[in-house]
Amino acid sequence: MNIFARLLLTLFFMLTGFFHGQLASAADARPNAAPARSAAANPMRDIIEGYQTDLIALERVYNISVSPTRIDRLRRFYEDQLKRLAAVNFDALDQDGRIDYLLFRNKLQFEARELDHEQKKQSEVSSLVPFSPSVIQLEEARRRMEPLNAQRSAKDLKELSDKVAQTRKSTEKQSKSAKDAAAAHADKVAANRAARTVDDLQRALKRWHDFYAGYDPEFTWWADQPYQAADKELQDYAALLRARATGSPARTTPSTETAAEPRSPSGGSSRFGGRSSGTARSAEPAESGDDAIIGDPLGREALLDALAYEMIPYTPEQLIEIANKEFAWCEAEYRRAARDLGFGDDWRKALERVKNLYVKPGEQPRLIKDLAEEAVKFVEDHNLVTIPDLCKETWRMEMMTPERQRVNPFFTGGDVISVSYPTAAMSFDDKLMSMRGNNIHFSRATVHHELIPGHHLQGFMASRYQTHRRLFRTPFLGEGWSLYWEMLLWDMDFPKTPEDRIGFLFWRSHRCARIIFSLNFHLGKMTPEEAIDFLVDRVGHERRNATGEVRRSFAGNYGPLYQAAYMLGGLQIRALHTELVDSGKMTNRDFHDAILKENSIPIEMIRASLTRQPLTKDFLPQWKFYNAQKK
Repeated sequence: MNIFARLLLTLFFMLTGFFHGQLASAADARPNAAPARSAAANPMRDIIEGYQTDLIALERVYNISVSPTRIDRLRRFYEDQLKRLAAVNFDALDQDGRIDYLLFRNKLQFEARELDHEQKKQSEVSSLVPFSPSVIQLEEARRRMEPLNAQRSAKDLKELSDKVAQTRKSTEKQSKSAKDAAAAHADKVAANRAARTVDDLQRALKRWHDFYAGYDPEFTWWADQPYQAADKELQDYAALLRARATGSPARTTPSTETAAEPRSPSGGSSRFGGRSSGTARSAEPAESGDDAIIGDPLGREALLDALAYEMIPYTPEQLIEIANKEFAWCEAEYRRAARDLGFGDDWRKALERVKNLYVKPGEQPRLIKDLAEEAVKFVEDHNLVTIPDLCKETWRMEMMTPERQRVNPFFTGGDVISVSYPTAAMSFDDKLMSMRGNNIHFSRATVHHELIPGHHLQGFMASRYQTHRRLFRTPFLGEGWSLYWEMLLWDMDFPKTPEDRIGFLFWRSHRCARIIFSLNFHLGKMTPEEAIDFLVDRVGHERRNATGEVRRSFAGNYGPLYQAAYMLGGLQIRALHTELVDSGKMTNRDFHDAILKENSIPIEMIRASLTRQPLTKDFLPQWKFYNAQKK
């Protein structure tokens, strides 16, 4: 290369370096640009992401939920992670890193306590599944790739069949003497939990059998018939337990091979933290035709652990007291709206009027579209939060299936809003209850909850900021965010008419009721039937919709604090708004944008971030957010 060429090349690199610097400076100067984050500034991100990857790997191997081996291995894993975390220099972390450190430590400590609660629940039904170790040993030996003795396997299967048959006969003979309501419900819970355990064992046995069957001729010759017999015994026994739980005749259903449901490292199965707190997948009957709602109360000790994980420094009893205070405010506002409609203080008559203001079949999707656009315009006109154009463009609508409407009598949202409205096959009464429960003014109070500025905007931003924090997602932020917007829009006179106010009040009182019935259920003070009556009598629900709501609460897809999280999370954000916006420290837009960029984490930690609260390694939650709440 000659000197001239070298000079040109040098000039090229100098110019490209200059322009790159100019572009970088311009990017840094952009308004609302996210601050640059590096692994060096926050090493916690790599630690958290590594934990999630390792946990997924372990859950794939140790995938029998009732296995003591699984529990022991996960306990060691959490202990090792806590030791690794303790070696991190907390004082050298920036504010984001310190928040991540505290969140991660809180997560690990909670998961370790969860294993203790799981063991306790399994021990309570161990007498109903004494054959459990026989199945676990077979599948875990296969996982360890130990040599197989086909003849011995056939003998093991025969012994398993005999054990299950003996247990079934013993269970059938157990006394059915009269019991009080609490004892009878406890018996149903135990039977239902045992039925789910048998389902899990049946799936594990099928995985074990299918690994060898057809591939190992000797195994197939020896084990095929004994396996079919054992599988049938497990199926019949699960049906017996389920019948005992529901009070219906025993019915068997073919075993279906589905993946075991290990606890997700993200902490939940719902959009925003369905299982983030508490053990219980509250077992429900497997047969879709069964209408019994059983549930599986958590107990006060586990409930306190779940609240500690969510950084809620209140007892369940104190939270129920808060809900009753909020309920009283709703009832006073109900009476005021009823008077405006000419019904005096009879808010139930006013509520009946509003329920009958529904659109005709086929018109609900158009109503929801109009309400969604109205909410976006209101939020933008008042400069309340930044809404990216792509967010407005990418939400979709689907019609909810009749099966889902059994547990979701109202529409649900996110990037897809699922419309719950009657289908042609429903009975006349069910059609009418569905239309009344999804009337115009109820819908106006919640479309923005599901879409923008609620769940859709929230999910859109969470997928773009602090994504490693998905591990800590919580319904107190997930659902609390959307509920908070119902409160804020109320304060800003978004509900224009008395009918609109009744629509808003129905949902607000409903969220108060959720705290009361869900916590009382997990404290063992309320049965599902009593919860349904409570929703009908105190909130004004249609009975079909109240039943769907209670089934949804206790069917096991949501954590035990999920239903309480709506109102309580909303009250937390509301208190933070009072502290930062009403005081003039932040604008509405800056406040809401900042929350969205923290991802879905406990709100006390969002408060620590927004206020730059000094944090220490031994930090414990202490924010008493419910004081003199503005209405």
